[in-house]
Amino acid sequence: MSAEIPRDGLTSRFWETKPMKDLNQQEWEALCDGCGKCCLNKLEDDDGTVALTRIACRLLDGESCLCSNYTDRHKYVPECIVLTPKTIEDNLYWLPMTCGYRLVYEGRPLYDWHPLISGNPASVHQAGVSVKGMTIPEINVDEDDWDDHIIEEPL
Repeated sequence: MSAEIPRDGLTSRFWETKPMKDLNQQEWEALCDGCGKCCLNKLEDDDGTVALTRIACRLLDGESCLCSNYTDRHKYVPECIVLTPKTIEDNLYWLPMTCGYRLVYEGRPLYDWHPLISGNPASVHQAGVSVKGMTIPEINVDEDDWDDHIIEEPL
């Protein structure tokens, strides 16, 4: 039986059958649910505990929850982490608990609101798990005041 081919050209439920290291670029990018949580600035304690803030990377569009200059982001934000199958293990500690990359890496199912399941890119916002409308651009907050903006992860 052949796999269903959705309109976007991706094989249906590819993440369940294909090892992460074998995903092509389009499949890899499709694992992103578009929540924007990875683009929030985080604070890390000496013990390695990571706290999420509502302070967003200067390139995050707070309404779409997407990078406003994804292709050239390293030109403007050199410290932006490039997540790949090779780098994911080293970055799990700061990835959101609902992150598609994290879930697939850990062998857990994607949530029903994930666009690969729902077929709707807006479902992440409709489910209330994105940062849509709740961010503050990092250029508006002094770094010494970031701890005043710690939040719980929207689940």
